[in-house]
Amino acid sequence: MRLTSIFENTELLTGGSDDIACVSGYKSYAGKKVKLNVLALGDVGSTLAMALMLRGADAIEKIGLCDINPVWAARFEFEFGQFSMPTDYHAFPEVCAVAPEDVFDCDVFVFCAALGVPKVGEEQGDVRMMQLQRNVKLVQSYAERSLKDGFEGEFFVVSDPVDPLCKGALDAGVPRNRIQGFGLGVMNARAAYFAKKDPSLAQYLTEGRAYGPHGSGLVIADSITNYNHEKSLELSKLTITANLKMREMGFKPYIAPAVSSGALSIIENLRGNWHYSSACFGGAFWGMKNRRAAGGLEIENPDLDEKLMDRIRTSYEELKNI
Repeated sequence: MRLTSIFENTELLTGGSDDIACVSGYKSYAGKKVKLNVLALGDVGSTLAMALMLRGADAIEKIGLCDINPVWAARFEFEFGQFSMPTDYHAFPEVCAVAPEDVFDCDVFVFCAALGVPKVGEEQGDVRMMQLQRNVKLVQSYAERSLKDGFEGEFFVVSDPVDPLCKGALDAGVPRNRIQGFGLGVMNARAAYFAKKDPSLAQYLTEGRAYGPHGSGLVIADSITNYNHEKSLELSKLTITANLKMREMGFKPYIAPAVSSGALSIIENLRGNWHYSSACFGGAFWGMKNRRAAGGLEIENPDLDEKLMDRIRTSYEELKNI
C-alpha cells in the first residue's frame, strides 16, 4: 500500500511516478538565494541562525535577526557579523538586526518563538504538547500579521509542537502551500544516532525512514524495503524519548533540534534536495521525506509493509484530531 492512500484530498497529489507523488503549488528556490528572517533568538533561534549562516551561503543571501527584545537582535548581529574565513570575508550570508515591524520583509519567515517552555525538572507528560495552547495563539498572531503585511513568502515553523502550530497558521489564513514544519529532521538524526550505536538497528542507516509528527506519534521504520516491526518499535521508542534523556542530564534538548530539524533541513529545502519536514495533507501537517521541485512538492510514495502502514495511518488520524 502506498503512503498517499491514507490522505484526504488526494486530488492534491498529481503527476510523479509510482514511487514519487507531487503536490502542486509549492515554489522552488533551487539555484536562487533568499532573504530569510528568524523570529525569536532564544536557545533554538540563535543556534538555528548560527547554523544557517555557517552552512547556507549557497541558498541564503541575507539572514535577518528579530526578537521582541532588540538587544538580543543587536547582540547576535554583532557576534555573527564577526564570523569570517581567514581568506574570504564574504563566505557567509550577510546578517542584520530586524525590527519587529519589518519581520515579514523577506522571502522566508522562520518562526522560533515560544511561550512557557518547561524548565528542566518541571516536565509533566509530553513536553512538546505542553506548549501547544500558548504557542498556537502566538503563531496565529504572527500568521494574521503576515496577511495584513501582504507577506507572500514561506512561513516555516520550528517551535514546538511543530505540526499543530502549522495547522494554527493555516487556520489563521496562511495558504497551505506556503507553510512547512521543521521538526522531523532531528527525529531522523536521533534514529540514525541509535542505529550507529547498535549493529542490530544499523539497517536504518541505509533503508530507514521517519514519518509523522515531531514527538508522540512518531513512526520510525527500520527499513522501507525489508521492514522489521519489532526493531522499528524499539528504534521509535529510543528516538521519541531522547529529549527526556537530555533533560535527565540537566540540560534542555535544543541544540540538535535547532541544527538538524531547523537549519540543515531548511537549507536542503531551499536547495531543492530531499529532507525531512511536514506539509499539509488532508486534515493534518504530516512529516516525511520531501523536496521542492519545479512541479511542486515531491514526496516519497513507495509501496510499504502493511504493519508499517497501519502505524502510519493511526498516527495520521491522531494528528488530525489534535
